[in-house]
Amino acid sequence: MEKENLSENELIVRDYLARQRTYLANDRTLLSYIRTSLYFLVSGTALMEVNALEHVRDLGYLAFGLSLGMLLLGVFNFYKVKRRLKKHYYREM
Repeated sequence: MEKENLSENELIVRDYLARQRTYLANDRTLLSYIRTSLYFLVSGTALMEVNALEHVRDLGYLAFGLSLGMLLLGVFNFYKVKRRLKKHYYREM
């Protein structure tokens, strides 16, 4: 794939706005990962507090693990896309 060698000043308005939309979409995606991670965290906490069923506690631990995994995956994905956007590798994403 071909690397784009245009600076911010040389871009036409349409391309500049498209790049800004892509940056904002990357931010929204990170926030979605964080939101999902928090849902798993809350679910895990609720499952840990259920004392009537002992095997439900294992699902709470699973939800905690998924929460941490989603958070790490979101942060990793955010920085990977951000790095590619900085280097102007749009077609490889």
